[in-house]
Amino acid sequence: MMLPFEKIQRNILQKKQTKTNLDYGTRPEERKIEDYIQYGVVNINKPSGPTSHQVSDYVKKILNLKKAGHSGTLDPKVTGVLPIALGKATKVVQTLLTAGKEYVCLMHVHKKVDEQELRKVMNEFVGDIEQLPPIKSAVKRRIRTRSVYYIDIIEIKEQDVLFRVGCQAGTYIRKLVHDIGVKLKTGAHMAQLVRTKAGPFKFEEMVTLQDLRDAYEIWKENNDEKMLRKVILPMEKAVEHLPKIWISDYAVDPVAHGADLSVPGVVKLNDDINQGDMVAIFTLKDELVALGEALMNAQNIYMKEKGVAVKVKKVFYERKVYPKFKLSRQN
Repeated sequence: MMLPFEKIQRNILQKKQTKTNLDYGTRPEERKIEDYIQYGVVNINKPSGPTSHQVSDYVKKILNLKKAGHSGTLDPKVTGVLPIALGKATKVVQTLLTAGKEYVCLMHVHKKVDEQELRKVMNEFVGDIEQLPPIKSAVKRRIRTRSVYYIDIIEIKEQDVLFRVGCQAGTYIRKLVHDIGVKLKTGAHMAQLVRTKAGPFKFEEMVTLQDLRDAYEIWKENNDEKMLRKVILPMEKAVEHLPKIWISDYAVDPVAHGADLSVPGVVKLNDDINQGDMVAIFTLKDELVALGEALMNAQNIYMKEKGVAVKVKKVFYERKVYPKFKLSRQN
């Protein structure tokens, strides 16, 4: 089962042939280890008990960082995928707040129910559903529409139902289970929940807090970076689900200063960009420069010679790493 962005087949439109100067910037995986950490993200297997904020704080202390931020709250008892952005990469977690999520849930039905009826009712919750957030929630309590992309029943054992659900961000699984119980006229509650996907981060790629601590101590004690580079990922991983635009070396510094991206600065781009989409802007070395709103679709960006392609919203790249913009046809 796949989340919507995982089904997208993206192609690259090459607008111009331009090479990058190796004197400026560096590929994400080749950053110096100190920078690698500062611009990194770690996919933590959240244990049961602590809050998401507490886990983020643990990560910050383990790595001796001033900042770390998680990608959306999990209830204390819920386990699984919790991406945590580090240092200067903390803003990147906001791209995950709206990304699709996947969970494996154990639902206990309060009375025995016919399996065929159970499957029929659960299937009725695939698509757009209305939810009223629970009393203890971080959002205003009003009915909201959320999309459930799929529900896949893994196992049924008496009154326990193990299922996988892919859904839009902000969907409350506990409430989904309750509503299924109401529809079945039996009642039901969530017995256990594990998050298995948050945007591009997956269950199979998680690391524990102990893994992170061990990797950091091995680096500090033995100057061995290998394990640390394995458990920490470049922040660019966090935007894998977004369409991308790659820009020329001479367009990097203006965008790093917050300037909107003009069409002449575009070297290549994904072909599925629609006007209004959130897009990730990259250097030709695949470094994340900024996030922004596309003001044109992919075809217009590809065909046009001038105009503003992307309104820049968040900048991640340091200023003055690449040369200043020159008033020439290179940009």
